[in-house]
Amino acid sequence: MARRAQRAPASDVVTPRPVGDLTAYLTEVCGEATAEPGFRAALTELLTLALTHRSYAYEAGGIPHNERLEFLGDSVLGVVVTDRLYHDHPDEPEGQLARLRASVVNSRALAGVARTIDLGGYLQLGRGEESTGGRDKDSILADALEAVIGAVYLSGGMSAAIELVHTLFDPLMRHSATLGAGLDWKTSLQEAAAARGLGAPVYDIESDGPEHAKTFVATVRLDGTPLGQGTGRTKKDAEMQAAAVAVESMGAVEGA
Repeated sequence: MARRAQRAPASDVVTPRPVGDLTAYLTEVCGEATAEPGFRAALTELLTLALTHRSYAYEAGGIPHNERLEFLGDSVLGVVVTDRLYHDHPDEPEGQLARLRASVVNSRALAGVARTIDLGGYLQLGRGEESTGGRDKDSILADALEAVIGAVYLSGGMSAAIELVHTLFDPLMRHSATLGAGLDWKTSLQEAAAARGLGAPVYDIESDGPEHAKTFVATVRLDGTPLGQGTGRTKKDAEMQAAAVAVESMGAVEGA
């Protein structure tokens, strides 16, 4: 995807990434629904709302913000994830299915997914949230991702929303038995390594590109052996992807 949000050197003003970049990405992953007349225009308009945090809305004179879309997207996400887990785990009782769902649909997990598409770079935030790192806050990212799902649902219907949720969340759903509620891939790898009597994971980071649009590559090693590599627009994202690859390569994921 294109450049990240850029900070102007002379002030704290951040220019968000163009909404059109996100529209283009979502159009690629939302399937046949994107061929419907007016889909892109409707989606772009709704995404503008989905990316507007209440702090920005307040400072802009009380314009609409993303919380209604978040409410809708939360329900859509819950239905799609629950349906997938229900069919993927036919022998699990209700309580276990609820735990599996909680490992996927929680703020920390949603924020991790949001970071993989650099959702924070698109946000419209008020000055206070901007100055306190709001673009990378789990709660803000999770809420914005749910709002985006709501926007896709309204633009392209349930079929488009299902395509998006599966694209973004299938890796988590496949490995939900390994990820406890609120855990992440780095935590899972660390626990898997400890269970096997291995040392702590070590991450090597390289970067490429201009300062405002760096791409990071992380390689994770256990006892000196490289087990996974990931890329991302932040070091954290690259490390998380590398850890996910390593968990799979170790056979730590149930059913791997």
